[in-house]
Amino acid sequence: MLKQGKLEDTERPTITLKEIQRSLAWSGIITNKPKRSALNQLTRALLRKYDCGVRPVQTWTSPTLIYIDLILQSVLDVDGKTQQVTTSIWYRQIWTDEFLVWDPEEFDGITEISLSSDTIWVPDLIISEFVDVGESPAIPYVYVNSSGMVKNNKPIQVVSACDLEMYAFPFDKHSCPLTFRSWLHSVTEVNLTLWRSADEIANNQKSFMDDGEWELLSVPSRYWQVHQDEKDYAHIQFNVLIRRRPLLYVVSLVIPSIFLMVVDIISFYLPPNSGTRITFKTSVLLGYTVFRVNLMDEMPATAIRTPLIGVFFAVCMALLVLNLAISILVVKLLHHNEKEVKEMSFDLAPDEDLLSLSEPQESSPQLERLLQEVVALRLYLQDGERDDSAQSEWVALCCKVDLILFRVYLFILVVYTSTLVILWASWSSI
Repeated sequence: MLKQGKLEDTERPTITLKEIQRSLAWSGIITNKPKRSALNQLTRALLRKYDCGVRPVQTWTSPTLIYIDLILQSVLDVDGKTQQVTTSIWYRQIWTDEFLVWDPEEFDGITEISLSSDTIWVPDLIISEFVDVGESPAIPYVYVNSSGMVKNNKPIQVVSACDLEMYAFPFDKHSCPLTFRSWLHSVTEVNLTLWRSADEIANNQKSFMDDGEWELLSVPSRYWQVHQDEKDYAHIQFNVLIRRRPLLYVVSLVIPSIFLMVVDIISFYLPPNSGTRITFKTSVLLGYTVFRVNLMDEMPATAIRTPLIGVFFAVCMALLVLNLAISILVVKLLHHNEKEVKEMSFDLAPDEDLLSLSEPQESSPQLERLLQEVVALRLYLQDGERDDSAQSEWVALCCKVDLILFRVYLFILVVYTSTLVILWASWSSI
């Protein structure tokens, strides 16, 4: 009996601790599964039979509605020569995926998960004005909630084409569109709409970096459809309205030019017959030329037409050259009637009345020579007085001509400056 009992004890199967824990776990008494297991189960359940190449609708005739939202963060670069604008935006797409729906109570109360954007269907939206790939960070995940709403939020650096009109630089404004549309699907398959109201998007400037060269005015948006190949395609366009802050360019470009022009005007008060007047004007012209060469990089490069400030600089230089030409003309007029100083010649024939004697008498050669020199000196002094009088009259005439030319020059400068200010004001108000 004892042997039989021992035999029964030895043949009884041994139950390990792991088996006990496993049985208790199945019975619900002990659970050692972490919370992530529910997340794994949910992810596998959603993606087990999911096909990312199929539009996520139960009824194929139902269009997928894509909500679009855009927040402009900064304007990185404006290239007038290539007609390109680089902007940094925060872009958001929201749509409903009818294949990614679950009951949170069945998966430990999970209401939202993140999935890889490569594993689910995403809309094929593009920007029509897109011309180059920017340095955008890769965001490979999207958020999905239990009702199937998918949120795809990502920052994008957009290099887009824009019709940049630099004519009013540095008081220029620009409207650069960003048009979102589906590359393939018509409105019967994919339709677009705004996530926020158009007014809210247009006036949202909280996220814009407002300490740079450009000021954000507004971002108006509109929706329209384009009929092509017997189908309608949805488009949503955001017009980024920006304005340049002109203070830097006014201080570094416009004001120095105005100062040089004022100095050039003051140079008219130098005497016309002064040799330093032409030297001074030449120095001003040379200084303005060096100033323009050093600030060539500050000017916008444009392939359409020359900015108004470029015309301003060219006209300023032309006026400086004109002023120098006026001074040269006045000096030329001053010396036009000037005679070379005659050398005092004592060989001139004396006046017969002074040398003739009523009766012939003998005189010494020295006395005759002295008399001839006195007569020649008197004639020279008389000619000098006549030349000085004519020279004074000629100088007075040249001064009047210089005054007239100064007034004409000043009139041209005032008219040009007024025209420039009016053009700048009209362009900046558009």
